[in-house]
Amino acid sequence: MKFLWAALYLAISAAPSFAAGDCVLDRCADQAPGADQAPAQESSHGASSSYDSPRNDAPSYNARRGGGGASAGRFDFYVLALSWSPSFCAGGGATRSRAQCASGANPGFVVHGLWPQYAYGYPSRCRGNDFLPYSILSGLNGLYPDEGLARHEWRQHGLCSGKPPLSYFADVRAARDSVTIPQALKAPRDDKTLSPLDVQRAFLDANPRLRPGMMAVTCRRGVLQEARICLSRDLRDFVACPQVARQSCASQDLFVPAGR
Repeated sequence: MKFLWAALYLAISAAPSFAAGDCVLDRCADQAPGADQAPAQESSHGASSSYDSPRNDAPSYNARRGGGGASAGRFDFYVLALSWSPSFCAGGGATRSRAQCASGANPGFVVHGLWPQYAYGYPSRCRGNDFLPYSILSGLNGLYPDEGLARHEWRQHGLCSGKPPLSYFADVRAARDSVTIPQALKAPRDDKTLSPLDVQRAFLDANPRLRPGMMAVTCRRGVLQEARICLSRDLRDFVACPQVARQSCASQDLFVPAGR
């Protein structure tokens, strides 16, 4: 009996351990072939926001270190999240963002957000003035597919940048403009079936300085959700981001709906 308990203890001790914040970016949906998990929560505006709503058992890195809230301006790099708009619209988004999902709009990839990120985890609950005056919103000129999404992203992520709204949204625009969308994914007229690796390769080909390990292609139940690309704080370079990259969709076939 003592031998049996000793063997059991060794087996448990040898099992791999994971940090509480693993999978903070996508709830691990579709990470394991055949996994049947509930879809991550979505925001009420624009693109999906599984990143914005991690599970309760995956606290921010700051919380794991014992802090009561993240300090604005303290982060390692940015994640530029580009959401595949047709997937959002086909999944019920048309009732929340009519302009984005209007017939013929067919925007393809749209800005979901620019997220301050730690090497492990991300800042959250940053203090500051979360009010965005109309003068700021009116100057975004279509940067986001929906005005409400811009407000949401400022509250959730912009405040954590430590920058005033004008500077933060200028960074969002600069980040978006620094990434070339692959021609085949700009505004496809027909549905496609690709692999996550196909989507990643298209981005790598279109952006010569981008390398594997610097981005993730996420999905939900086998449908393309987002391309998440890691950028340095000054937005001049793509950077390696292992925790983000390993959240890439593991599905073999990825449905890429076209705009309607």
